[in-house]
Amino acid sequence: MSISTMRLTFAAAGLMLAASASGANASYCGDGKTVTFAGIDWESGAFITEVMKTILSKGYDCQVDSIPGNSVTLEQATANNDVQIFAEEWLGRSDVWNKAVEEKKVIAVGKTFVGASEGWFVPDYVVHGDPARNIEAKAPDLKSVSQLTDPKIAEIFADPEEPSKGRFLNCPSGWTCEGVSTAKLEAYKLGETYVNFRPGTGTALDAAITSAYLQGEPILFYYWSPTAILGKFKLIQLEEPAYNEACWKELSSANGKRDEGCAFPSVDVAYGVNSTFASEAPEIVEILEKATFPLDEVNASLAYMADNKVDATAAAAEFLKTKGGIWSKWVSDEARGKIEAGLK
Repeated sequence: MSISTMRLTFAAAGLMLAASASGANASYCGDGKTVTFAGIDWESGAFITEVMKTILSKGYDCQVDSIPGNSVTLEQATANNDVQIFAEEWLGRSDVWNKAVEEKKVIAVGKTFVGASEGWFVPDYVVHGDPARNIEAKAPDLKSVSQLTDPKIAEIFADPEEPSKGRFLNCPSGWTCEGVSTAKLEAYKLGETYVNFRPGTGTALDAAITSAYLQGEPILFYYWSPTAILGKFKLIQLEEPAYNEACWKELSSANGKRDEGCAFPSVDVAYGVNSTFASEAPEIVEILEKATFPLDEVNASLAYMADNKVDATAAAAEFLKTKGGIWSKWVSDEARGKIEAGLK
């Protein structure tokens, strides 16, 4: 082999190695693709979504976007890869999500937060009164959902438009919890004595609860944590029969039987991720696997939103500016520096 031929061969090998290295370093965001998040409209989901969007855009130069919609629509969009990340997926609660898991279209990644709960609530003053506000206890013995069948209890929560019935304030239509709570009303034999009232949005749900609480009025409603509402107001969660898998399967299925009701199961909350995206963006999946928000910090951020009347974007910026000790563990040192610089 001549010297010139050898030079050409080494040059070709060098180009191949460079191409190989370039391929090895290629990333989802480096290829210019957009990471689209589910535009979740409840407080904690919106806050967490904005934090993760900021981390990816400022720390990893990703193009990010979000699509608004209700949870069922956004879950289907994640299955279709129109959305890549659903930042607060309550696992096992949705027929749409469960079907997508079975079809291997989506996966659960990491733990968004740990220790969440959900159920039916009343203000503490309904049971214990509030002497400081001159509020008398209207249902001092109320402890459980089973007692809601008592006409005297239903009368306490009288519906303004149908005062012969009580009012149960449900989730907005399209939320997974709305379907489950509707099934529970039937299972607990409350469908004939309570109006199943569905507010239009999560904001409307919060406004109804806040208004009733500040006026000292009785209100019966579904809610969950983490939320600013549970952080700001003193509430009592009503007892329900213990969770069991058979009962829950019927309640959470659109065509399930309504023979018995039971408590919501313990909550597992993860990042819902499209499977194709997960295989194409392992570097982003690695971040999501580490990004577990402490529950008390989520509640604190939601209270910050409520107290300062700011949106999720502002709350996310505040979290990133003040809680570097938490989120810096999720990212590389280089990304941390870029994020901090981008927040100044």
